[in-house]
Amino acid sequence: MSSKPCASCSSRGGIPAHIRSDNGPEFVAQALRDWIAAVGAKTAYIEPGSPWENGYCESFNGKLRDELLNGEIFYTLREAQIVIENWRRHYNTVRPHSSLKYRPPAPEALVWPAPKEIEKMQFLN
Repeated sequence: MSSKPCASCSSRGGIPAHIRSDNGPEFVAQALRDWIAAVGAKTAYIEPGSPWENGYCESFNGKLRDELLNGEIFYTLREAQIVIENWRRHYNTVRPHSSLKYRPPAPEALVWPAPKEIEKMQFLN
C-alpha cells in the first residue's frame, strides 16, 4: 500500500492515534493493517454486531458498499482511484443526506466576482 495517504493525514493535523473501522473485508485487509502499523497508528475495530459503537462509520460503509463497491469491478488501481474519488465528491457535494435535512454536507459554491472586479472587467472592455 502506498504511503501517499500518510501525507494527506499529516497535512490535516497529523497521523491519528487510532483508526476505527468495522470488520468488513475491505477494512481488515493485510495491506491496510501493514500501512496503519507503518505510520504508527493503532487499529480500533468495532466489535461485530455493535454498529452503535460508531453509527456514522457503519452508515457510511454501508452506503459505500451499496452505492459504489457492489456495482463496480475495478481493473486497475488508477480506475478505482478515479471512480471512488468521483463518488466521494458526489457524496459530499451533491448527494442529499437525511441527517442534514436532505442537503449535501459540503455543497459546491460558486464564487461570483466582487463588484469592484466587475467594474474593472467592464473598464477593460
